[in-house]
Amino acid sequence: MITEMDFPARSLFFAKIAQLAYEDKKTVTNEAKALGFTTIEFYNLDGAQAYRLMNKDDIVIACRGTQPEEFNDIKADLGAAPVLAETVGRVHMGFKKEVDELWPMVKEDLLRVGKTRKGWFCGHSLGAGMATIMASRCQDDLTVPNIEELYTYGSPRVGWRAFVDNLAVTHHRWVNNNDIVTRVPLTIMGYVHDGEEHYLNAFGNVRQMTKWQRAKDRWRGLVMGFKKGGIDSFSDHSMVNYVAYLETYAKGMESIQN
Repeated sequence: MITEMDFPARSLFFAKIAQLAYEDKKTVTNEAKALGFTTIEFYNLDGAQAYRLMNKDDIVIACRGTQPEEFNDIKADLGAAPVLAETVGRVHMGFKKEVDELWPMVKEDLLRVGKTRKGWFCGHSLGAGMATIMASRCQDDLTVPNIEELYTYGSPRVGWRAFVDNLAVTHHRWVNNNDIVTRVPLTIMGYVHDGEEHYLNAFGNVRQMTKWQRAKDRWRGLVMGFKKGGIDSFSDHSMVNYVAYLETYAKGMESIQN
């Protein structure tokens, strides 16, 4: 049962599921069973994709993030115009369109089996944006069972202030150092972040930092990336890195940079 996990273990658990959401149904089915799930459903409509993982205690909706080879995903990411949300305020048009495709199926399943299980949402990148909007719809639709928590990784900004202020769902939002996706869409467009931020520093360790400390840490990450021949802003968005760092965190250990 997910509620019996402590916060580090739960953060790793949902990171693994968010990463798994990029795989095909056969792979997800096999690996989800190892995580304790018995029933797997794949939602796939016009390029919008998510998984439903379920057992007798929990139901998890994991939204799939951006796949570079999928034009529909790229179009969703670029569709940053703010549009009216189904709930309150304005949200990212591309993310909303993806949710609109899947929501009738997701809602039907939540109504059918959600009342006897604890509900959770998670996602990475585009999937994080979708999961946030889905969680908001659950909160504001009295016919849908309330969800427990929302876990996102490398999430872009999803909505305007009114949308964020209205969203009361417990949202744990993980940010890895220079992850560039967490900085878009720009705040000058009205977008702000939702949820409680958990920051992984340049070494992959969980830290609370002042703005000045964080600015120095970002520079440190950029320099470390250049020394490895990469661009830190992009590599930090990888779910592989999120999972690796959170595995160390869940073990109560610290990452050490060579």
